[in-house]
Amino acid sequence: MKKTTNKLLIFISVLFSMILLSGCSSQMAKYNPKQSVGKQINYTITGIEAGAGEMATTQKAMKAYGLDKGNWQLQTSSTAAMLATLGKSIRYKQPIVITGWTPHWMFTKYKLKFLKDPKNIYGKTEDIHTIVRKGLKKDKPEAYEMLNRFNWKPEQMSSVMLKVNHGESPRKAANDWIKQHKSQVDSWTKGLKHVHGQKIKLTYVAWDSEIASTNLVANVLRSMGYKVTIQAMELQPMWASIATKAADATVSAWLPNTQGLYYKDFKGRFVDLGKNLHGAKVGLAVPTYMKNVNTISDLK
Repeated sequence: MKKTTNKLLIFISVLFSMILLSGCSSQMAKYNPKQSVGKQINYTITGIEAGAGEMATTQKAMKAYGLDKGNWQLQTSSTAAMLATLGKSIRYKQPIVITGWTPHWMFTKYKLKFLKDPKNIYGKTEDIHTIVRKGLKKDKPEAYEMLNRFNWKPEQMSSVMLKVNHGESPRKAANDWIKQHKSQVDSWTKGLKHVHGQKIKLTYVAWDSEIASTNLVANVLRSMGYKVTIQAMELQPMWASIATKAADATVSAWLPNTQGLYYKDFKGRFVDLGKNLHGAKVGLAVPTYMKNVNTISDLK
């Protein structure tokens, strides 16, 4: 009963955020390049969940660029609510500033641009790493080696995410990609022995990007004979699950900035297999029709 109540409260909270944000969007006029962008959007940056790494970085950016001394505020909501508000704003050519990241289907579906960050608060291009528990190489050498070889490109990840956004199940979208990229997948599994029902658990943070990559890796491991469990978690529990050996691996570690704090906190209690994707990026983003807004300083 308690779990049901908690889920209901979370659902109501997300729904309220979506109604609140989309309501604000519908009342807004089209973007006017001759007016201050701050006034047009009530000095509000549309964010996501409070615990997300980019939210903390955005607070630092607001301070570094002097936005905190004005009326600017960072709106905490949810990824779903932010995307709903973004879609509605673009539909009506309204101004909006979001906490954005790529790879993500929003950059494929919509014409967006990151605001330049000359003070480098958000850091340069990030990598997504594969992190595994200690002892995995000895216990499950085939899985370890496959995870060690796994890598793909941002546009490949985005193609899976976009299919999921269009209604395809994550498992099917990942499986379709595997069929279309047989030679690449074969390079991850070449020479590895088939196992018979060994259990392996993957954890991930429930971002669209990580849903795509985790389902992809899970399907490849299943093709090798593993019985795979995947579980979505918040960032801190995800890292803790690997450090405590409650889970075997994650392919969801954005480094060095977004999840750098957890990397430092749990250092020495996991094995870093290195990057599985290069070219991830986090920052403030706006629709490209906001031509007069190109840097974070332009908000001020």
